[in-house]
Amino acid sequence: MQHIRNPRCFLVYALAPEGGSPAEANRLLNAYVADERRGLAVFHDHFIGRPGGVAIFFAETAEQRAAIADLGPLEGWHVEIRPLIYSRSPAGFDEQTAYTLRAYRNADWEKLRVEQRPRYGDPAREAETAEEDVGE
Repeated sequence: MQHIRNPRCFLVYALAPEGGSPAEANRLLNAYVADERRGLAVFHDHFIGRPGGVAIFFAETAEQRAAIADLGPLEGWHVEIRPLIYSRSPAGFDEQTAYTLRAYRNADWEKLRVEQRPRYGDPAREAETAEEDVGE
C-alpha cells in the first residue's frame, strides 16, 4: 500500500483460520473494523460458511493506510487489502454502487435503498454461527 498516495477506499477481505469459533471470528473482525486509526469504516459484513468478512475503509492519510495494513486482531488470518479505483471517497463508493446497478442491471439505487424487503432469519445469529438462519 506504500504506492498509494491519495485518499481512497480500500477493500479488506479476511478469512479466519480454519477450525475457529464463528462467534470469536465475528468479534475479532468487529474489533478490526472498530479501530478508528484505520480511517472511516464505510461498510462491513460477515460471511456465511467459513468465518470472516469484508470491510470497506476510506483512508485519507498514510497513517490510516498503515493502520489498515496492521492486522491487529486479524493476525494469523488470510487477509487481502485492495485499493479501489473509482471509490475515492465514501460518496464515490455510493456512486459506484449506483453506477453498477444502473449500468449492469438497469436498476435504480435510490429506489432499491427504500424498498421494503421481507425480513427473515436472524442476522445476529448468522454472524455468530456463520450459518444461514432461514427463520420462520
